[in-house]
Amino acid sequence: MLKTEQLSLARQMDLVFKELQEELSGLSSGTVFVQIRNNVIGKFGIRHNPLSGRSGTFTDKGEGLTAGQLSSFRLMALESLNFKRRWTHGEISYEFAVRQGIVMVDAVMESNYNMANLMIRYPRNTQAETDHYCG
Repeated sequence: MLKTEQLSLARQMDLVFKELQEELSGLSSGTVFVQIRNNVIGKFGIRHNPLSGRSGTFTDKGEGLTAGQLSSFRLMALESLNFKRRWTHGEISYEFAVRQGIVMVDAVMESNYNMANLMIRYPRNTQAETDHYCG
């Protein structure tokens, strides 16, 4: 059995879209997010507001991404990974909306770093060096 860390990030992203396919088929806008740690996708999901309320009741628009739009969205998400540089921890958010029958996607990449890791990697050598930076 393969472990998640043995799969490429692109393959993991493909699995994310496969898992979210049914939910996305009921949405015409929202944000798909993936949280990444050590180049492994952990938590992922969709932020959306699918219900519209009027006169005390909610209605479901019932329209969502078609199979073609979903395929296009997945391909754009996979291509966006080519723009990820160097970082191994963070989040990618894909804001999507259907406009005139075309799915529009904006990708936002957020890299995360941990100061504790830097302190291990770059230990403080002398007090004089620290004073130089602070002074």
